[in-house]
Amino acid sequence: MFPTAFLVLCFVFQWASTAALPRRYNDTLVLQKARGLDIPIRTSKVPGGIARRGDVSGSIGLGNNADLLYTVPIELGNTVVAVNIDTGSSDLWVVSDTCTAGTCAGSAVTRYPESSLISAGADVSMFYGDSSTGTHAFGSVGLDTATIAGVTMTQQSFGLVNDTNNQIVQFSTAGIFGLGFPSGSKIQEAVTVAKHGAIDQTDDFLRSTYTSGPLLTRIAMTGALEMPMFSITLQRSTIDISGTGLLTIGKLPDGVDNSTLTWVPVRLYDPVDGGLDPPTFAPNEVYPFRWEIDIDAVYFDGQKLPDSTIQAIDGVDSKRVSALIDTGNSLLRGPEDVVNNILTSVSPSYNPNQSGAVPTLPCNLPKTISFQIGGKMFPIDPRDFIGQQNTGDATTCVADNLVTTDPPSMGSLFRWSLGAPFLRSNLVAFHYGNLTHPSVDPPRIGIKSNVPANAAALLKQAVADAVNNGGNFEQTLVVAPTASAAAEPQITVSPGSFTSQSTITTILTSTTPATTPARGGSTTLSLAAPDNTAAPVSNTRNAASSLVPAFYRDTWFYLVPSFFFLLM
Repeated sequence: MFPTAFLVLCFVFQWASTAALPRRYNDTLVLQKARGLDIPIRTSKVPGGIARRGDVSGSIGLGNNADLLYTVPIELGNTVVAVNIDTGSSDLWVVSDTCTAGTCAGSAVTRYPESSLISAGADVSMFYGDSSTGTHAFGSVGLDTATIAGVTMTQQSFGLVNDTNNQIVQFSTAGIFGLGFPSGSKIQEAVTVAKHGAIDQTDDFLRSTYTSGPLLTRIAMTGALEMPMFSITLQRSTIDISGTGLLTIGKLPDGVDNSTLTWVPVRLYDPVDGGLDPPTFAPNEVYPFRWEIDIDAVYFDGQKLPDSTIQAIDGVDSKRVSALIDTGNSLLRGPEDVVNNILTSVSPSYNPNQSGAVPTLPCNLPKTISFQIGGKMFPIDPRDFIGQQNTGDATTCVADNLVTTDPPSMGSLFRWSLGAPFLRSNLVAFHYGNLTHPSVDPPRIGIKSNVPANAAALLKQAVADAVNNGGNFEQTLVVAPTASAAAEPQITVSPGSFTSQSTITTILTSTTPATTPARGGSTTLSLAAPDNTAAPVSNTRNAASSLVPAFYRDTWFYLVPSFFFLLM
């Protein structure tokens, strides 16, 4: 899901070409059981103690509640909770033991004890969803040691929520783990304002990323990860149980060849579209706000669909079509005219203007919506297009995984939100790149289709099995492995012992790229061709380099920003 109360720190700039990731990844393990049920086993490299730079990675299995809610265990201090994994937002929050009203009422979810809270001196208000599905989470900002997939960060800011109407807490989920960019973090904004007052310049906000930014971005900025990235695959627990739910940090999953992924640049937000003004230390930079990528075209059953004619709001670009990749969204959401075109073709009797109307279709009739991204087609598995309409009936289904959403607006430029069905059909890798100087190493997303060639036949077989099972499709509940989380080996990474804002400023101003493209247009990233066998030159100005990703910690890397990406 994505936050709707936007920090006016959302940023539109497009790289015309982007290099792929280096080939560095290690082992992870998933134990496959009969009927497609996965029992994920957490693995992490360099177990125990303080991590070596560039050596850390980790993997952990995901919980799945009816293909609606995907969770991962996270340890905050001495409390281990399951949280909703959400690439559409940036903040980590959990419910407090003082949260008793709203959706907290009657919930048996594990809660963080407020008596253990170390206050960061700020309150936070977070909002999620679109105009029809909005929720909120209110509370205070605390500090504690946080561990995800065996990787530990000290002094991590998080929200301790005592007021929420989010339904996830009714389903054994204690909060949300946002994996988005710092620019979308309401917690980082709140802490920065509490320390420095109103944010008049971007400089203070970007400096605060090192100390108050989202968990995974802070981990990435230590340089301890093999690569500043994570990847996600989601399992299917309804219709036809299959797939592997896995979060991998710092690398691609074991056995995945980088050359099999299609890499595309993340859309950057310019100030005219809701982005922030650039910082003084990087006056030509434009920053990402969401895990949002361009879509070339949308197809349904092999036919290219007309583009939406719905005008954007606030005067933002109506022609460019982009999509938010959002694990916190259980559906596919798109423009009203395009979505209704699809649904009425699936179900001719469906009237989208009639209250309570649903688009029905035969369960054994495979339908495929595909998204062309980076010149390649990425279909949604037909098993992820339908849902069972009535218990005991496996003949008539409903196309309930595709719904409409709001048009593009200031701070929300996307027309599509590709949620869980997209990530059940694809492995998606999220590369942060350089978080303070995106032009050095732009953020990007890599996609690999997991849809089998016989997906249509598998749907028909699943329907036949359901008919023979009293008209009910198979379904299972996969629980996030919280019980073993605290007992697993942990790797502590650190942003370094930097308490001086002047030290951070020195680092930031020392890492400006040799050339920075002009704002407001497309450009091509020029890749230099250095001697690939040469070692990087030590830079004494970067003595505090643990604040900067290992890829960029020396001047040599800033002048030749894509060195590692030439090692293909």
